[in-house]
Amino acid sequence: MIQGGFGLYVHWPFCLSKCPYCDFNSHVADELDQARWRRNLLAELDHYGSKTKGRMLDSVFFGGGTPSLMPPGTVAALLNALGDYWQVSDAVEITLEANPTSVEAQKFADFRAAGVNRVSVGVQSLSDDALRFLGRGHSAREARQAISVAEKSFDRFSFDLIYALPEQSMGDWVGQLDDALAMAGDHLSLYQLTIEKGTPFYSEHRDGRFALPRDDVAADMYEKTAEMTSKSGLPAYEVSNHAQKGSECRHNLIYWQGGDYVGIGPGAHGRLTLDGETVRTEQIPGPANWLSAVSKNGHATRFSAVVLKPEQCEELIMTGLRLTGGIEAARFEAQTGVPLADGVNRNQVTALQQANLITWDETRLAATPAGILRLNALISAILS
Repeated sequence: MIQGGFGLYVHWPFCLSKCPYCDFNSHVADELDQARWRRNLLAELDHYGSKTKGRMLDSVFFGGGTPSLMPPGTVAALLNALGDYWQVSDAVEITLEANPTSVEAQKFADFRAAGVNRVSVGVQSLSDDALRFLGRGHSAREARQAISVAEKSFDRFSFDLIYALPEQSMGDWVGQLDDALAMAGDHLSLYQLTIEKGTPFYSEHRDGRFALPRDDVAADMYEKTAEMTSKSGLPAYEVSNHAQKGSECRHNLIYWQGGDYVGIGPGAHGRLTLDGETVRTEQIPGPANWLSAVSKNGHATRFSAVVLKPEQCEELIMTGLRLTGGIEAARFEAQTGVPLADGVNRNQVTALQQANLITWDETRLAATPAGILRLNALISAILS
């Protein structure tokens, strides 16, 4: 049995506008041939579905871009086709990302009728000033309305916030997080702003047009976030994600625990076990080129390669240590064939354990709260 679950990721690459911090594969388009997009997504689904036939499907995630801009009929067509390839779990989690600017009660009702059972709303802030800085197209009032519509439309919903913004004080963030927790369902995603190369924010930050909070201030915000979410019944289960017990995002757990997933749509990534080997896939990112390739070949895979064992071990350690539960030694060995103790620098593990930055009891390796604050350095040491 393949460890970590099995999922489907569908990438919808279109947005109403491009945010200045975003380095995702997203594009702005005035007009789309929706029938062709539906047809080609179904074709790429068929390509990978046929390669993985009979698997038990645990999750589906429509990401982007802004998947709430998709026609609900396209979502329904994809979901109706799943049973042609896989056994669909009775508890399958089907998530669709939405932006407040595209949230309408009727459209959410149509997505639910299509089979979506969980929505994730990209709120990003409950402050109008912060939303303007982040280049968002909605107001704080619209964000609150979108959360309300999501709560009424779906049994499970989540929303995102970004913090550690320029000039944001601890008091500002605590007040906003209080409001968010009062509106939250069973899950929240809370990210510190990061500056990615190739984005407008990268050049603006480089040129001194804004400054991020000092590292110690950002660390204090992170610790306060963990404290407040835990007290509210939404403890962290991953660096930036918080949930009631049992309500963790199943699709993201597949990523972080090294499970298999099919990726379709422009720029989508996948990881599959085929003929006993782990294979990484990547689709052509440009929407027009993706359409052309799928029309010609039935798929738009631009990269497919076997993941060698050392690389697989390294990836599982890098992603697994993001989880508060850490890495189960038995799962790691089942996935890689390598004992976890042999995949790490044992001297470094001993030193980090003595420094109270990790816990290690031969059955599980995990970062402590202090270790999470130094996660990149910690991972580098463990893999050195």
